[in-house]
Amino acid sequence: MSAFLFVMANMSTLTLGEVQFWYHARFTHRGGFIAMLHNLFRWQKGRQQSGYEKMLLAGATWPIKFDLYLLRFPEGCEVPPHTDKVDSGKHYRLNIVLKQAKSGGEFICQTPIYCSKRIKLFRPDLCEHAVTRVNSGNRYLLSIGWVRD
Repeated sequence: MSAFLFVMANMSTLTLGEVQFWYHARFTHRGGFIAMLHNLFRWQKGRQQSGYEKMLLAGATWPIKFDLYLLRFPEGCEVPPHTDKVDSGKHYRLNIVLKQAKSGGEFICQTPIYCSKRIKLFRPDLCEHAVTRVNSGNRYLLSIGWVRD
């Protein structure tokens, strides 16, 4: 969305070709800008179908592909060990724990880049990771992911 606002604010300095390139990159990309807008600020089931929910807060496909989610892990959910494959590039993810569960809901990662009580930086495409069962309370985190070529 910020890229869209940037283009709109600077429309007078862009050539027609640059606007067409921007439009093509945003609206014809697989999943694209329209799909991103449709999912913005809506709770959805998590990818692992394990009970956690995600809310897309921001994202872009250019100049760097990234996403920003608020994740909610309600009591009873857990995420089994897995990796998140990408088509190309190196996938990085920074998880910031906003609220820990009263019991359970611990992040498990084989080889994180950095890991503290509230900050988890890892390569989800290479490192198997999981979340233990949330036994009591809810767990919330801010999750920022990006792909570098």
